Amino acid sequence: EEDDFRLFCGDLGNDVTDEVLTRAFSKYSSFLKAKVVRDKRTNKTKGFGFVSFKDPQDFIRATKEMNGRYVGSRPIKLRKSSWRNRSLDVVRKKDKEKAALIGLLTGRP
Repeated sequence: EEDDFRLFCGDLGNDVTDEVLTRAFSKYSSFLKAKVVRDKRTNKTKGFGFVSFKDPQDFIRATKEMNGRYVGSRPIKLRKSSWRNRSLDVVRKKDKEKAALIGLLTGRP
């Protein structure tokens, strides 16, 4: 989703799956999805995940109500995800690298 409101969920225990995270946040009406990030090789959790909402009000409420609550065996730490900013930074960096490469190839700085 391009226009969702995404929460970063940190400090997740090994017992937290997509389903556990979904159960914790599905009480919010505009909840879209929950994803625990896992190592591609071992399938072990990396200790964090993301939860998406359609409505900014649910996003704000969930941040206030769920931060520090136990999900699985540990209290979770929530903050606004910077996924959008990060993806913009990657695009900008690639554009800069491309411009520098073209400069090298054409002899122009």
